[in-house]
Amino acid sequence: MGIAQNTGTGSSLLLAAGILIVALGLVLVAALRMLRQRRAELDRREERLTAELQRLHLHEDELAARAAESERIRGELAEQSAASRLLLERTAGLTSAQARDEVVRAAEAEARREAALTVREIERRAVVEGEGRAREIIASSVQRLAAEHTAETVVTTLRLPSEDMKGRVIGREGRNIRAFEAVTGVNLIVDDTPGLVQLSCFDPVRRESARLTLESLLTDGRIHPARIEEAHERSRSEVERLCVRAGEDALLTVGIGTADGMAPELVRTLGTLRYRTSYGQNVLGHLVESAHLAAMMAAELGVDPEPVRRAALLHDIGKALSHEVAGSHALTGAEFARRHGESAEVVHAIAAHHGEIEAKTVEAVLTQAADACSAGRPGARKESVEAYVRRLERLEEIARAHDGVTKVYAMQAGREVRVMVQPEKVDDLRAQEIAREVARQVREELTYPGQIRITVVRESRATEFAR
Repeated sequence: MGIAQNTGTGSSLLLAAGILIVALGLVLVAALRMLRQRRAELDRREERLTAELQRLHLHEDELAARAAESERIRGELAEQSAASRLLLERTAGLTSAQARDEVVRAAEAEARREAALTVREIERRAVVEGEGRAREIIASSVQRLAAEHTAETVVTTLRLPSEDMKGRVIGREGRNIRAFEAVTGVNLIVDDTPGLVQLSCFDPVRRESARLTLESLLTDGRIHPARIEEAHERSRSEVERLCVRAGEDALLTVGIGTADGMAPELVRTLGTLRYRTSYGQNVLGHLVESAHLAAMMAAELGVDPEPVRRAALLHDIGKALSHEVAGSHALTGAEFARRHGESAEVVHAIAAHHGEIEAKTVEAVLTQAADACSAGRPGARKESVEAYVRRLERLEEIARAHDGVTKVYAMQAGREVRVMVQPEKVDDLRAQEIAREVARQVREELTYPGQIRITVVRESRATEFAR
């Protein structure tokens, strides 16, 4: 029985092993089938890649052939271009560089011609339209400005409180009138005109000082040489104060306030022009008028009127310094304004208003135009008065140039020159020599009617105080 059990067990194992072998065989068959399919697929992909590679090789060969053909054609074109260039150079007698330069020059010339024609047309239109516009602006500004027409004289008439005051003015044997003329340098004319005396002098500052002096003497009633000197000193101080006031009034008139920063020295010097004339025209009035004109023209043109107004108001300030500094009044005034803090635009406009330097700014051009309008209006200036004043000023300059001379007064409308000398430096003999030398220089340098009397005054004084 034990043998039978062993046999049954062995059969079962053999059966199981057989089944396992069969299963393994089936698996192997399936795997082989799959491998064959995979191999067939790989073969097909290899065939496709081989075919694609062949096509790529064919395309590469085609591109190489085309590149070779292109290179051949490029070479042929280069040869043809070189041949054509050589043919053109031989035909025109120019190299390619020369031909290129010629073409460029021709283009530049044409461009310049077109530009010149355009510029000329623009300039023509600007001149035609600008001239009319300028006339309109100037005419409008002049019409809007109501300027006074005044005639500057060299005589001031003063009314006396009573007729018997003439005797006091003349003094015993003419002592007071001689002292008055010696101190002030102004002719005091006392004639038969009832209640009036006249002061005659070409220098308005000197004449104004004499007027204030005489008014003070007439008010006080005491008239004698010492009193005349005291009153004259006070009058000169008063004239200085009036000059400052005149300068401030001019600033207010043209619309420039003290807050605008004009230096006090400029204001004072500007005020002194109240007593100065140019060709018979009051200089301060001319400056105020010019400032108004310049500001109105600047407003019409859309330019800031403030620097133009300042430049026009100060453009002749050098005339107040012409006796102190050598040079033209335009350049002298410009330097004076620069030293006292005026802007570069204002300084340039002052310096350029007579064309001594080129006007490079709108402010300078407008200042020139305003100056010309104010000076050129009818009745503004008279050449004869200016020539007369220049002759009298030159008379005083000739005498003042001698050593020892303290004061010089041209009087009697230039028919007499009184020369005051220092007695400690000039003796009687030297005084006679000065008179002769002045007379000789006047004869040589000046043209004048009649004769001119040269009087040299040498006066010694001794003063002591009893205490």
